[in-house]
Amino acid sequence: MWGALPWILATPLAALIFRPPARLARAVAEGARPQPAPMVSIVVPARNEAPNIARCVGSLTRQTYPRFEIIVVDDRSEDGTAGIAAAVPLGAAKRIQVIGGQPLPPGWFGKPWACTQGAASARGDVLLFTDADTEHAPELLGRAVTALLGSEADLLSLVGVQVMGSFWEGVVQPQVFMLLASRYPDSGTLFDPYLDDPRKWREAIANGQYMMMHRESYDRLGGHEVVRGDVVEDLRLAQELVRRGGRLAIRDALGSLRTRMYRSLSGIVEGWSKNIWTASRLVYAERTGRVVFAVAVALLVLLWIVPPLVLALGALGIVSAGWTAWAAAATAGSVLFWALATWRIGGSPLYALGYPFGTAAVVHILLRSRRRGDTITWKGRVYGPDAGGPE
Repeated sequence: MWGALPWILATPLAALIFRPPARLARAVAEGARPQPAPMVSIVVPARNEAPNIARCVGSLTRQTYPRFEIIVVDDRSEDGTAGIAAAVPLGAAKRIQVIGGQPLPPGWFGKPWACTQGAASARGDVLLFTDADTEHAPELLGRAVTALLGSEADLLSLVGVQVMGSFWEGVVQPQVFMLLASRYPDSGTLFDPYLDDPRKWREAIANGQYMMMHRESYDRLGGHEVVRGDVVEDLRLAQELVRRGGRLAIRDALGSLRTRMYRSLSGIVEGWSKNIWTASRLVYAERTGRVVFAVAVALLVLLWIVPPLVLALGALGIVSAGWTAWAAAATAGSVLFWALATWRIGGSPLYALGYPFGTAAVVHILLRSRRRGDTITWKGRVYGPDAGGPE
């Protein structure tokens, strides 16, 4: 029974170790607003986002901030994304511009290229890059602008609630986010008020679902061209900013930002496979990254798969009562841990009952990502050594 203590203590230990980013202030709700309000250009890169784009753009048009425009860059979609975006009523926006994306140049990934085209059409002094699968509360833009202008940050990135509408989303997404958080356990202090030490550039991270920058800072950095060949462009943009002496702030948007990244197991596997191995090589030196990667896979199996497997064998009478008791205690501790972790990112704690299936999926994603290496397949495009060139 005492052997299960690490699993039982996992929840209180995680609460002590993992510190979420500082919360985004609610200053605008209390009447504070920058004067005069700068023009904000909201850039939404979109490729084959027909299920999401109307909800995203519609939520943006309802922002209470007084001066903003929306630029949707249709990255050569094949599902009618552009037409759906163009049909959204103007609302409070000064304009909605839907741009037909140009062919992908050699050496570029799709999202950095779309963001570059959107920024080129922007009229604002502040740029917001946000994903097409996001949904924004009406007051969020004003709060974010107030936070950016009230700080010394060059880049403000927000994290929000992850919408999980299916079993596989509920059991896999919390585990992936916890895996990512293990690299940044002290983000509550590291980015408060901001990260600005060039020596810590590998510790920088940003959430591509919401990245706000002063136009001047964006241009000085070189825009998305500096990350044109990166699939994890948000992470690389943050790293380049800090490496060059810029200031990075990360804030928790307290449910004012909602994102549903994937809707199926295949989408989850394909989406995370393109990011995990590449990101691990960016946040660690190459040799260290390989070791960390291998250790992560081994720990996932040991901590989250072995106990429920032993418990199942005990139920079948294959292992002893002592091992069964250990496995039952360890599994119960794990269920509690994942219930709280899932609740923390906006999911139902009931998904924790299926956590072993989530771990198995994550291990598969890690190994698949490692096996594919530099070859990335995403939304009908292939990047890397096996690519046949841009369309």
